[in-house]
Amino acid sequence: MTAIPISTGLAGTLNGRLHRPALNVFLIVVLAHWAEHIVQAVQIWVLGWPTPQARGVLGQFFPWLVTSEALHYGYALVMLAALWVLRKGFTGRARVWWNVALGVQIWHHVEHLLLLVQAQSGWFLAGRPMQTSVLQLVFPRVELHLFYNTVVFIPMVVAMILHARPSQSERALMSCSCARA
Repeated sequence: MTAIPISTGLAGTLNGRLHRPALNVFLIVVLAHWAEHIVQAVQIWVLGWPTPQARGVLGQFFPWLVTSEALHYGYALVMLAALWVLRKGFTGRARVWWNVALGVQIWHHVEHLLLLVQAQSGWFLAGRPMQTSVLQLVFPRVELHLFYNTVVFIPMVVAMILHARPSQSERALMSCSCARA
């Protein structure tokens, strides 16, 4: 078997010789974002802070980071784009898990797009007094976004582990050097 050809240009480079560094940078960005959600949860549930004051670490210094729907949408879009672009470097079982993360992120992106549209238009879903996502009609926002970030992160990490430890048939299809010896 021969490796699956990867497109040329930036996407080809990111899925070929720069796949491992690209995945590492992406992982750091995702971990930092996820850590912010975890800190916010600790501030609420462990420290007993009121939700509006529980802004994570960066939000304590830059409160607009927590309230900016455009920023949150931008991050959801970057996540979606990175999951899509870096997907081509995965094969076999790792590709399946990466696709799961991508699928969840597609929905997470739609939710953030809905929040952004509401913030820009002043129209709020279901007559709520503020921006509300579909699943936020059932679950509180802090818990919901911690959940979203977790269910994108877990299959992403599983994919990265499987990608670093491919079967022989998966290794034969890889166009990057991510596999461990």
